[in-house]
Amino acid sequence: MSLKAGIVGLPNVGKSTLFNAITKKNILAANYPFATIDPNVGVVTVPDTRLEFLENLYLPKSLVPTTFEFTDIAGLVKGASKGEGLGNKFLSHIREVDAIVEVVRCFKDNNITHVEGDVDPERDIDIINIELILADLEIIDNRIEKIAKKAETTKDKEALEELTILRKCKESLEKNIPLRLIGLTEEETKIIKAFNFITLKPLIYVANVSEEDASVGENIYTKKVMELASKENTNTIVMSAKMESELSELEESEKKLFLEELGINYSGLDRLIFATYDLLGLQTFFTVGSDEVRAWTFQKGMIAKKCAGLIHSDIERGFIKAEIMKYTDLEELKDEKKVQEAGKLNLEGKDYLMQDGDIVYFRFNV
Repeated sequence: MSLKAGIVGLPNVGKSTLFNAITKKNILAANYPFATIDPNVGVVTVPDTRLEFLENLYLPKSLVPTTFEFTDIAGLVKGASKGEGLGNKFLSHIREVDAIVEVVRCFKDNNITHVEGDVDPERDIDIINIELILADLEIIDNRIEKIAKKAETTKDKEALEELTILRKCKESLEKNIPLRLIGLTEEETKIIKAFNFITLKPLIYVANVSEEDASVGENIYTKKVMELASKENTNTIVMSAKMESELSELEESEKKLFLEELGINYSGLDRLIFATYDLLGLQTFFTVGSDEVRAWTFQKGMIAKKCAGLIHSDIERGFIKAEIMKYTDLEELKDEKKVQEAGKLNLEGKDYLMQDGDIVYFRFNV
């Protein structure tokens, strides 16, 4: 299951520095707007301590963690929806992602120019949100113009349903309310899915602070971001992109020691990955053996047969049963046979609702 998050924000807020840390790639990060012109895509592994236990238990030939894709999208500016800067191109890239990570500058640095002249996270968030809203409004207006007369003349049920939902969306956007906040039903969302509205995508804020503020965890600017995020029922991850970039150059043991000295359990990057994973409703199941231990990403609410299809379409097509044990049971008993003897190895059918941490062997016949 390939899912990706897009990193957005104004120029010079630390997006590319954050992306460098995420992917450990040295892409262009410069002190001027539009240093990133084409979207840069990087794959990051999702930290999971359960894999370490499974690796030590099975000693597999290969270990495959689950991954997540981040896209660094060049900085938006005021007027992007009208083509200012390189706006239209960037907005099209945002439409292709599943979730949005909005980086907000929460630090002062006279050596790094702010495109708006000074540090004001509320204003910066407003600029980004308005541009994304205007981009969605343009699509809605064009679509309404195209189908309204036909829908109202022919009384076509599907066309009228679509028109009603689009008008509802338009009304909200004109009040500067993103579509993710208006409580669309599952059926309504399905009807407008093809439009790929940007403001319908789940969003999380990254409050980018100085290295000095990273260990403290907040400042006057981050508090403002958190207040806004709370109103939108989303999360804020406070981190120093610069420090995360430096941490990404360290060996894992050095990184762990450094964080311990700061009194931090997880790096900002790890917290961002966890939060983004959760934002999209993603969970993990495992397949294990002497050849391979592997983590698989699935959407919360998926049934066993559909999860089998993530491995191979033949397994889904020929699905018979799923042998499932819980990671927590295996961790406690430390042996598959003991799990089975304890009556904790279960045979489940195709409609079994998969759970995070399930260890699965799919029986199938093609």
